[in-house]
Amino acid sequence: MRLNARWLSGGAIALVVAMLLASVADAQVGWGGFRGSRRTPRLKPAAHRDNGFTFCRLMYTSVRREREGYGWSTDYPDADSNFMIRLSELTSTKVDFDERKRPNHWVVGATDPALFTCPFLMGSDVGTVGFSAIEVQRLREYLLKGGFLWVDDFWGTPAWNQWEAEISRVLPPSEYPIIDLPLDHPLFQAHYNIWEVPQITNIRYWRRTGGSSTSERGIDSNAAHFRVITDDDGRILVAMTHNTDIQDSWEREGEDPRFFDQFAPEGYSLGVNVLLHAMSH
Repeated sequence: MRLNARWLSGGAIALVVAMLLASVADAQVGWGGFRGSRRTPRLKPAAHRDNGFTFCRLMYTSVRREREGYGWSTDYPDADSNFMIRLSELTSTKVDFDERKRPNHWVVGATDPALFTCPFLMGSDVGTVGFSAIEVQRLREYLLKGGFLWVDDFWGTPAWNQWEAEISRVLPPSEYPIIDLPLDHPLFQAHYNIWEVPQITNIRYWRRTGGSSTSERGIDSNAAHFRVITDDDGRILVAMTHNTDIQDSWEREGEDPRFFDQFAPEGYSLGVNVLLHAMSH
């Protein structure tokens, strides 16, 4: 992989990611049905011991469909791998690589014992999720014991309503209300200075619209939101980037230099900030 340093002009985001991959990894495949995806999840071996940061992705059952959604495997596995590589390049964070210098990233279910070895958990297309009673219990335990969940890539009111209903079973809003994170929160200056929540679209929509629109659901998704659930001490338990697809800027970084230039600097900058803030609080 050859790296080329790029700068994001106009703002305080300094050096950001650099390279377009020489070859593009697997593209997203079709939505895999109500139990998830056609992709084979990369499960964490019981004997594995992390040797640095490991990206974990939440596997769940989908109970409804979203246009251009792929259930839990949306953006998997390239977003996971690319983010870990960029994190190791852009920060001093130690990342868990295997003997062939490939990042170790895993898929975990809410009832998987490996869940509690994952301090950082990512979820995609969560406007389709339906948790079982035991998954609700385990996720609540995970979050209240120090875990962190970031959900991304769900668009419009129906998807939000589905996610809000499910996460409210895990963390009842009477105790854990959902709030919009103000832009003066330290997370937005954790490593890069971020002045707005970027709206990043998937690359197929971007191509169809000629790059003229980033709102995948029209007026129902015209503003990107960064919402959170915190505990009594202000620690972020759940981060929610709604009406945006941050992970597509990681997954698709090598497919088109124009897509990279438009979205990857902001996408990686926000990703790095979220991770560093979550792991230090």
